[in-house]
Amino acid sequence: MRLLRITLVGLGAVLALAVAGCGGSTGVPAGAVAVVDGTEITRASLDELMEISKNGAAAQKQDFPKVGTPEYQTLQRQWVAVLVQREELRQEAEKLGVEVTEKDVDKALADLVKDRYEGDRKEFEKALKQQGYSLSAVRDSLESSVLAQKLFEEVTKDAEVTDDEILAYYTQNQSQYESVDYAKSKAKAEEVYAELKKGANFAGLAKTESDDPGTASSGGKYTAVRGQSVPEFDKVAFELQTGEISQPVKTQFGYHVIQAISPIRPAKGDQPESRDVRHILISEKTAGSFEKAKESIRQILLQERRNQVMRDWLDKVRSSYESDVAYAEGFEPPVLPDAPTETQ
Repeated sequence: MRLLRITLVGLGAVLALAVAGCGGSTGVPAGAVAVVDGTEITRASLDELMEISKNGAAAQKQDFPKVGTPEYQTLQRQWVAVLVQREELRQEAEKLGVEVTEKDVDKALADLVKDRYEGDRKEFEKALKQQGYSLSAVRDSLESSVLAQKLFEEVTKDAEVTDDEILAYYTQNQSQYESVDYAKSKAKAEEVYAELKKGANFAGLAKTESDDPGTASSGGKYTAVRGQSVPEFDKVAFELQTGEISQPVKTQFGYHVIQAISPIRPAKGDQPESRDVRHILISEKTAGSFEKAKESIRQILLQERRNQVMRDWLDKVRSSYESDVAYAEGFEPPVLPDAPTETQ
């Protein structure tokens, strides 16, 4: 069964205000569980979410806490916190002139059906029924997600990164943008191979010449398991006679010189063939072009900057509502860790 897995407050994946037990517990009318700056959060909306949670647990064959237990009350308080957060975002969006239209929600719903149910509306409706969702609850959830994304775009629209910041990132992470220089790697690997054929100690050369950090210190020793190395390496490793040294073998990592140092151990049960080898990897690098990397780095840094701007904005929102949120007795929010705010 494909579950809906819809969150009520989302920014891409998640955007939620961290709850810090703010707000009081007075001035909440009957039939409400909280009030956010004059707007009531109804008990009916909470009950609907609890029912959805219960049906979702049943669909996944998981236990659901019984009414009146501490676990049940904790879940209620968590859902109230979500509803309050959603209302805070709605109010902030109104101040910023950010709105979600019916057309926006229609598109989000169509995308949901397409992405998770291959466009099959009947399958979607079947899932709704099985998991206890109403269509209005799904639309409410999608509206919140779309609103959160629009808020992110509005709040972070002026975030920028400078060319100096991009260059600094490139300089600090230059190894990520290097690529294998196969011509240089082959030439050096052939020199190493020639030394070995003249009688040089394989383990000693591996320690001084190999660019494989995982095996160089042990003299290049490696247990090759059939099918678990890159194909080019795997093929040669199991073709060599015991003691034989291969000519340089090209793989995606550079050039390897391989020596078989044990017979092939036959497959046993679900364990494939294996043998011990030594290898020397020659992987000469060439620096990547800054100009080619520049735009991808800009996007990385811009996303980080936007996420930080959003976190700062959410902190301000949380603080601004501390005196404007009231909870009915027993529904005060739990103290939660900071929630992630990034969008992908």
